[in-house]
Amino acid sequence: MPDAIADAKRALRAELRERRQMLSQSALDAAGAGVRAQLDHLVDRLGVRSMSCFLSTTTEPGTREFVEAAVGRGIRVLLPITRADGLLDWSVATPGGDIAEGLFGLPEPVGELLGPIAVNDVDLLVIPAAAVDRSGMRLGWGRGYFDKTIGSMEGCPPVYAVIFDSELVDEVPREIHDQPVTGVVTPTRTIDLAPAGR
Repeated sequence: MPDAIADAKRALRAELRERRQMLSQSALDAAGAGVRAQLDHLVDRLGVRSMSCFLSTTTEPGTREFVEAAVGRGIRVLLPITRADGLLDWSVATPGGDIAEGLFGLPEPVGELLGPIAVNDVDLLVIPAAAVDRSGMRLGWGRGYFDKTIGSMEGCPPVYAVIFDSELVDEVPREIHDQPVTGVVTPTRTIDLAPAGR
């Protein structure tokens, strides 16, 4: 059975990756502007002073404009840095901060490394996803970094996954280690799906 679930996840990820690669630059630009507006509203609604976010790749709904603006507003934003042991280090975002290619070719900040527990003090986690279903289950990209992070946090704050509108689906394949999210942020809306602090 686990093999069937793993196969279903791989197939869905491949389909979603292909769909993202077909998007035009204007569609991606519009998505980034929409996500920034949605995230701005979310941090205001939750009264966020400290949060984590990720630096979007070229095919993800853009988060970089939001990160720059949040730092400019005085919000402390922690950005993830992948480690070979499956955990995430964190670095504080700075205005115009340098970006390098991380372990898996993903954009990561260049700066002082804070250990995995640095994220325990944030008010909000904003994480990437391939898809999320209506119960709040998230399909990641298969490396498990964010599932480990969320699963290890005591008193986990709200967790929102950033996806395109079409990636909120009825159901995603799930395994025992998969962690739900509180909600999703898309270019057009923010939807609460499951209670925070699971």
